Amino acid sequence: MEILYQDDVLLAVNKPSGLLLHRGWGRDATVLVDLVRDALGVSVVYPLHRLDRQTSGVVLFASNAEIAARMGRAFESGAVEKRYLALVRGVAPDEGRIDHPLPRRENGPRVPALTEFRRVAEAPTQPRHCSLVEATPRTGRLHQVRRHLKHIDHPVIGDANYGKGAINRAMAARYDLHRLALHAVSLALRHPLSGRDITVRAPVSPDLWTPLARMGFDGRIPGPAPGERDAPEVVPGGRVSGL
Repeated sequence: MEILYQDDVLLAVNKPSGLLLHRGWGRDATVLVDLVRDALGVSVVYPLHRLDRQTSGVVLFASNAEIAARMGRAFESGAVEKRYLALVRGVAPDEGRIDHPLPRRENGPRVPALTEFRRVAEAPTQPRHCSLVEATPRTGRLHQVRRHLKHIDHPVIGDANYGKGAINRAMAARYDLHRLALHAVSLALRHPLSGRDITVRAPVSPDLWTPLARMGFDGRIPGPAPGERDAPEVVPGGRVSGL
C-alpha cells in the first residue's frame, strides 16, 4: 500500500490489485482498511468509495465521521471526478458516452448510469487487437466501468465476470497479464475544509505496467511510471486540471 496524499482529515492510497477494501465484503485475513488503520495508528477510518478487489488505484479515506459525511455527499452529487485506465478488447471508439442503467448494489433495481470514455491508444496484440481507454464514470454504480465497457462490446481484459475467458487466458499466457486490467488512475476533488481543488494520481503498478509495455503501450500509459513520485496537484481555486 502506497500513501499518495495525506493531511489532517484525508488520506489517499494506491490499492494493489487483489486486496479487498473492507472485511464486510469477504473473509480475507488482511484488508485495505486494516493497513490504513495501522499506518495512521488509529482504530477507525472511513473509506469514502469502493474499488473492486481486482481493481488497483486511488482510494480515499476520511479520518472522522463528519468529513466522511461531507465527502459522501460530494461523491453522491458527482463533485468528485474519478478516472480509470482500462485495457479493453478490440479497437474502441475515439470517444463516447455510455448511458445505460445499472444497479447500485447486487440484485438492486437499475438506475441511470453514465460513463464517458476516450481511447488513449490501440495495439495489434494477439489474439485480438486491444485498446487503452480512459473512462470517467459520472455516476457510482456496481461495477459501472466494467459493465459499461462490456455493454459497448469492449470488455476489460482479465475480467472474469464480464469478459471472455479464452481471451483472458491467451493474454495471460502471451503477455503475463494475470489480473484485471483496470486501474483507478486519479481522483479530483474539492477539499472539504480548505476548499482547494486537489488531483491525486496513482502510478500504475508493475503487474499491469509490465504487460502493457510488452504490448507496446509503454509510451501511452497516463500517469507516473512505477516507482516514480507524482505529488498531488493542488489548484488554488478554479478547475482541476485533467490527466
